[in-house]
Amino acid sequence: MMLVDFLWRILNMVKTTRIAMVMGKMIGGGVESVIMNYYRNIDKSRYQFDFIVDNDSTEVPMAEIEEMGGRVIFVAPYQKVIENQRDLKRIFRKNKYLIVHSNLNSLSFFPLRAAKKCGVPIRIAHNHNTASSGEGIRNLIKNVLRLAARWYPNHYMAPTYSTGKWLFGKKIANNKLYILKNSLNLNKLGFRKDVRAKQRKALGYRDNDIVIGNVGRLVWQKNQTFILDIFNRLHQSNPNYRLLIIGEGPLIDDLVQKCYKLGILDVVQFLKNKSNIEDYYQAMDLFLFPSHYEGFGMVAVEAQVTGLPVVVSKNVPDEVAIADNIDFLGLNESIDKWCISIQNELYHADKRHSFINEAQQMGYDISIETKKLEDKYDELLEK
Repeated sequence: MMLVDFLWRILNMVKTTRIAMVMGKMIGGGVESVIMNYYRNIDKSRYQFDFIVDNDSTEVPMAEIEEMGGRVIFVAPYQKVIENQRDLKRIFRKNKYLIVHSNLNSLSFFPLRAAKKCGVPIRIAHNHNTASSGEGIRNLIKNVLRLAARWYPNHYMAPTYSTGKWLFGKKIANNKLYILKNSLNLNKLGFRKDVRAKQRKALGYRDNDIVIGNVGRLVWQKNQTFILDIFNRLHQSNPNYRLLIIGEGPLIDDLVQKCYKLGILDVVQFLKNKSNIEDYYQAMDLFLFPSHYEGFGMVAVEAQVTGLPVVVSKNVPDEVAIADNIDFLGLNESIDKWCISIQNELYHADKRHSFINEAQQMGYDISIETKKLEDKYDELLEK
């Protein structure tokens, strides 16, 4: 038996296993950033990813993926159920994957259904998100699909226990859930004084400007409307406040219109998604993240690593706290209380420095966590 195990390991050292990494719509969001971080660091002599992507995606890093030996395969989006299932079954049968790793949260029902029908032996459902009561129809769909979330996967992943429990239930979360943290390339995120000066100058900020930042999709979940209310109050108290929001999404016009009505359009900047987001964190003085819900909230960790004080809603998981430069508030708290928290965090912030060591100790170093993912794939293939 020991000889068989030894030979199996030798065989897998020289054999590259291709994994179907189901991404759904690639739109420059946090889930894509997480998976791409792992892909950049994984041992590609052992594991390669085929990114299964909806054909209406808007931001697919195809050149980077192909340069690293990966493939991008387009399918019909899940809304076109018949075409989607047809495309998935054709791809799974043609490539004979041993592993299908789906990152569609409650929508993993669709690709994993096709994978099971095609005889794929390892079917991973990876949940990255939760829900809140404010998205009526969307939540109805999520809750219906939650009932079927355990039908087709035989392995379960999430960045936190609570995120896994939300979709898969307590029994699976307690016994079968594998926690795969949303890890980062920490060395890219360390505080850099020279980059801060250069980036602030490029953005038109003066030395005495106080820049409040936010990064995320412009959607209800991320609550940028509330950010504008908070910022408006701050700016009334001190005209040196500035707001920088980085992201794209359907609410852009509404947010710009609100800025116009509040009379703050000239002190608010909206920028599209940035591949070098770490440089923009350097330019900020505080990161504000009052989400209605989060499966994790990776940008809050990124911001802390760069030394930014961070103020987040209590709907963001506690696991994002890597140091003492973060404050959690309820969304039911008054705007004044949020402003006081922001002002306190700015006032008590020590001389800015990186929190790389703290993030490493909390398990957010991608170079370490990628090896754990490789070991997990090894374990599943052995079984």
